[in-house]
Amino acid sequence: MKLNKVKLDGELTTKVRLLKSRTGLTPNILCRIGFCLSLKEPGIPDTERYLEDGMEFNRYTLTGEWDSLFIALLKERCLQDDIDIKTELQDQFIAHLNRGISLVYNRVKNLKDLSDLIVAI
Repeated sequence: MKLNKVKLDGELTTKVRLLKSRTGLTPNILCRIGFCLSLKEPGIPDTERYLEDGMEFNRYTLTGEWDSLFIALLKERCLQDDIDIKTELQDQFIAHLNRGISLVYNRVKNLKDLSDLIVAI
């Protein structure tokens, strides 16, 4: 996958900032948690739903030293969803990332909520 830069949806950028103030966690950590939560969520995220008009990340900043693990998890999920990983992996990465942020935002009001959420993942 050649995706080096990732841009969040503008509305979700605001949500990431609010989550940061609620939890004290950096945006990249919140994005990692959201990404994993989205992978666990039933249904395929809508790749057309999210605009790329918000916060920009270097992919390695998002995934860190676990980049290979995140990509392997995404590929496995795509295979389960019968999605072509050769043509749609990048779109799925961005869609899961954005959907995950939305899921975290809706479920986390403070750091305690986040710890409960992580145990559930």
